[in-house]
Amino acid sequence: MDVITTHVSADFDCVGSMVAARKLYPDALLVFSGSQEKGVRDFFQKSGSPLPEFTRIKDVDLAQVTRLIVVDCQSAARIAKFAELVGRVETHIYDHHPASSGDIPFTFGVVRDCGSTTTILTCLLMERDISVTPAEATVMMLGIYEDTGNLTFPSTTVDDYRAAAWLLERGARLNEVADSISHELTVEQVSLLNDLLKSLKTTSLKGIDVSIAHASTDRYIGDVATLAHMMRDMENLQALFMVVGMEDRVYIVARSRVPEVRVGEILEELGGGGHPTAASATVRGMTLIQVLEQLETVLRRRVNPRRVAQDIMSSPVITLPPDCTITAARELLVRYNVSAMPVVARGKVKGVMSRKIVEKALYHNLGGVPVSDYMHSEFLTARTDTPINEIQSYMLGQDARLVPVLDDGKLVGVITRTDLLRYSYGGEALYDLARETGPAKNRIVGSLLNKTLPPRAREILVNLGKVGDRLDLPVYAVGGFVRDLLLGSENRDVDVTVEGDGILFAETFAAEFGCRVKSHEKFGTAVLVFPDGHKIDVASTRLEYYVSPGALPTVERSSLRMDLYRRDFTVNTLAIQLNAASFGLLIDFFGAYRDLHDGVIRVLHNLSFVEDPTRVFRAIRFEQRLHFRIARHTENLIKNAVKMDFLEKLGGRRLLAELVQILKEKEPLSAVWRLESLGLLRFIHPALEASPPSHDLMEEARDVISWFELLFLERRYERWVVYFLALCDSLSSEAFEGACARLALNVHFQEKLKEMRRSAEERMANMEKRLSQQGRLENNEIYYFFKGLSVEVLLYRMAKSGNPELKRCISLYFTKLDSVRTSIDGTDLQRIGVPPGPRYREILDAVLSAKLNGVVFSKEEEIALAKSYLR
Repeated sequence: MDVITTHVSADFDCVGSMVAARKLYPDALLVFSGSQEKGVRDFFQKSGSPLPEFTRIKDVDLAQVTRLIVVDCQSAARIAKFAELVGRVETHIYDHHPASSGDIPFTFGVVRDCGSTTTILTCLLMERDISVTPAEATVMMLGIYEDTGNLTFPSTTVDDYRAAAWLLERGARLNEVADSISHELTVEQVSLLNDLLKSLKTTSLKGIDVSIAHASTDRYIGDVATLAHMMRDMENLQALFMVVGMEDRVYIVARSRVPEVRVGEILEELGGGGHPTAASATVRGMTLIQVLEQLETVLRRRVNPRRVAQDIMSSPVITLPPDCTITAARELLVRYNVSAMPVVARGKVKGVMSRKIVEKALYHNLGGVPVSDYMHSEFLTARTDTPINEIQSYMLGQDARLVPVLDDGKLVGVITRTDLLRYSYGGEALYDLARETGPAKNRIVGSLLNKTLPPRAREILVNLGKVGDRLDLPVYAVGGFVRDLLLGSENRDVDVTVEGDGILFAETFAAEFGCRVKSHEKFGTAVLVFPDGHKIDVASTRLEYYVSPGALPTVERSSLRMDLYRRDFTVNTLAIQLNAASFGLLIDFFGAYRDLHDGVIRVLHNLSFVEDPTRVFRAIRFEQRLHFRIARHTENLIKNAVKMDFLEKLGGRRLLAELVQILKEKEPLSAVWRLESLGLLRFIHPALEASPPSHDLMEEARDVISWFELLFLERRYERWVVYFLALCDSLSSEAFEGACARLALNVHFQEKLKEMRRSAEERMANMEKRLSQQGRLENNEIYYFFKGLSVEVLLYRMAKSGNPELKRCISLYFTKLDSVRTSIDGTDLQRIGVPPGPRYREILDAVLSAKLNGVVFSKEEEIALAKSYLR
């Protein structure tokens, strides 16, 4: 038995979604999980339209349900009695709310952003050409109009308009829609809700998502609590604080679904009160900004699950020996970019050395003195279970920069001022008066993994976490996989980082799950190769430092934070924990989530392009691929790296690898123009530039490549080579050779490329001459003109040629002539009396020419033609 249901206190979007879902599941029962909102009840009482029959929940035997279809909801806690079926029966979900932790796992359905769930299901009916009655269209239109505020809310999408138009065409009665929902919100309330949604911001505060929306109006608007309820449900928020300035007062309405945010107690501090899940306050004598600032202060104090040293400490720890000189200590502090290090002898912490003391000692010419002479020998140590507030009081009171964390006397971590600041303030303000975008996504992305990844891929991630738990090793998915997951782009290349022995982890996993493993001891990395050929890269968390600009990095074991800090751009520094207790936890040390939301490519530190100039090319590649923009400061750093000629120090192979990656992009041309605008092409060859003729040729090459790939000829070729030849078209033969040498192309490949380029130039010139003389060429002439030239060179020449007839010839060669072969061979010639020798080639070429020109077709005709040559 199939059942279609929705959340308790069902609104019109719930009802419209249920009616639409019934068209997809015609044998399913429509069952409300609980009560309905008053407007919905009134509609059913007044409506005389024939609608599908709804079954009472008490009449449903749960034991008979085999499939559960849930609309406009993903939370088991909101479907009452039907929550018992979650995990036991096949579950389909259709919802427009963003993902949240604890969502119902489902086997099928559609979850995406749009104004209403009814829109999602209506679009499915449109795609499948399923008809609806005027009564059904009316109740579905109610669902769309209610959740989009009559198609005026900022969350409204083009699909909502399309769905509404389709329903109107099928008889939806707008007079009934207006009568049923017009009283829900006044014009003033809609305008206020619109402003609140624009300002809505969600921030992870101590692991809890807290949302704040604010607005102001000159006049009093009643029943604003209704807007808070609507916002919470529309955006699926954990905790919402709605702050509205009206006349001479500021009103706060709060709603919470999580026990960590007891809104009644929080608003008591602002003169209000209420229940843990719903509260309000009215503040007089303060401005809206003052109330927001006070609310943030209260939230940071009240939303504060008990945390201990182990929760925020940095590990593993880089230490100094007591006999390390001041000069050597400074080098290490700069290399690892830290302000203090513990001094350790025979496993015991003897003191703490800060960069501030080191600099002063060097000023006094004490560079050769051991750090033990001037280190801080009186310092606080913490246990892993020491409350953070105790450590905070010490560090602020004693101006300490570092606290060692011990476990049974062994140094296991340190807490720095940066750790405390990040813990205390979460990296960003809770509200933003200039904000005009929607709320941030939930920072627990387990549900997103469930919905986005195939079951097998998610199972592998879960198993990686389980192995990490057994070995007591934190395990994370990192890098581009996480970035693309949050951007909604497909990326199955998973990189895994382990805080500990990555090779041991990989070998343990491989032994348990039947994989092969390839280890690289020097770098602490391994590759897991699954039976189906799928690969996962595994690495120990590590840091890198560079001895000189452009040099390859030196690698050392480090913490997750330092591992992510060594990466190129903030958007690639996100990590998702895979261990069972924290599966799906998104870790963001460097504001990557914000930069993803804002569409910004930003380096992590000012020397990034100095240490690794190849990042310049990667910045442009990511900018163009993701349709982001390089941050202004980052672009200035690129220009400085170009001005200082740091890219001259790059090895040819590294430069080639970055150029090839750009030219392999789906749309590489915008990246090439960006390279030119920043003066980067000269590092390939001083004479190389993207002039207007080069622009035209590159664009023509793109069109030719698109045409060729649509032929589906299964001819292997390297598209980047076509673009490279087009890019270098203006270079002389000598300059082209210089560009190939600068890029350290394989010598054999260089020679082949140069010869192909030269040969193609000669053949095309001869061919155009013949065309001017004859007007048209026979097929066999075309075939032998192009035979032996690579696909890449032919496509390049096709793009370069302005002669339509020559383009037609190349097209004919690819589509028809290149695949033509004779049916006869040397055996057949021997059988008809041709003695072995050079005549074999002459006769077979003659037969092939005849076949190309349509003179012979069958094998019999080919043999007859061969015999004629004998006569």
